[in-house]
Amino acid sequence: MSVRYPRPLRPRDRVGITSPSSGVAKELRGRLDVAVREVEARGYEVVVGRCMDGTGHVSAPAADRAHELTAMLTDPGIAAVVPPWGGETAIDLLPLLDWDRLRDAEPTWLVGYSDLSTVMTPLTLLTGIATVHGVNLMDTPYRVPEGLASWLDITAAPTGHRFTQTPPERHRSSGWDDFAADPEVREFALDAAGRWTRLDGDGDLEVEGRLIGGCIETLCNLAGTPYGDTTAFAREHAPEGLLVYVEAAGDDAFTICRNLHGMRLAGFFDRANAILVGRTSAPDSRSLTQHQAVLDALGVLGVPIIADVECGHVPPFLPIVNGARGRVVHTATRSELTQTLD
Repeated sequence: MSVRYPRPLRPRDRVGITSPSSGVAKELRGRLDVAVREVEARGYEVVVGRCMDGTGHVSAPAADRAHELTAMLTDPGIAAVVPPWGGETAIDLLPLLDWDRLRDAEPTWLVGYSDLSTVMTPLTLLTGIATVHGVNLMDTPYRVPEGLASWLDITAAPTGHRFTQTPPERHRSSGWDDFAADPEVREFALDAAGRWTRLDGDGDLEVEGRLIGGCIETLCNLAGTPYGDTTAFAREHAPEGLLVYVEAAGDDAFTICRNLHGMRLAGFFDRANAILVGRTSAPDSRSLTQHQAVLDALGVLGVPIIADVECGHVPPFLPIVNGARGRVVHTATRSELTQTLD
């Protein structure tokens, strides 16, 4: 079966905002308003759900969050759903989502990253519906650096569209902007230089496969369960193999190493033709760096491993479509990821 792509967004379409994990605190509502206006400026109508409370670590009880997310994703009048950001415990939604209803409905774009990997990656794996990893609603007002794409452009592209992203070779070295103090901020502070890094060896690389992946700290809890079965997905949708991407949000190198070992033992990387690893600001450990943690756990697979890709928690953000056909090129002078929505 082929991957199912939601129809392209068109002017006057409705975009749903809900918080399947963390909501938005009162002092950050100004940034939410700025982000909503950014989406509206594209000609879309924004519908904000009821699960948005930011006083605790989740926006509402799990049953309410699952119901609202399912309702938005199956509403034929909503073309895309974009949470404000991730959080910590979206995993509590998985047994509560109506998977049959989601599978039978016309596909709707779901966009996000971080804890949203907990929902987006299973949605693609279990239903074959493409999802967009790499940016959240609250980051949408930032100007996209040259070489990268906006989720607003990707979700408006037709099925069959092919686009190539190249790293800007600049990134943020530490910290985050203060949305409470400056809700209008639109420029990334890209104060450090850096390119993609091949961890498994030297030489030029060109490799293809279906893209799937997300945040290590969340996906490690799904590997080996029906919600993280990349092998079944590859068997049905990607006989050519996968390009698996992972990224560390904040755990130290020892924890990331253990998590990646566990994911490998559970078969998460069994059909990988190559592995992309997001750039991270997560700490090294006393005798193990983040790069060494990846190699310790995944080097035995014998596939190319490219690190410092802009698909993690370090700005800027390179959106990746779960389910898209991908082609990675990495040489001494050029790095690029081409995605085809077919």
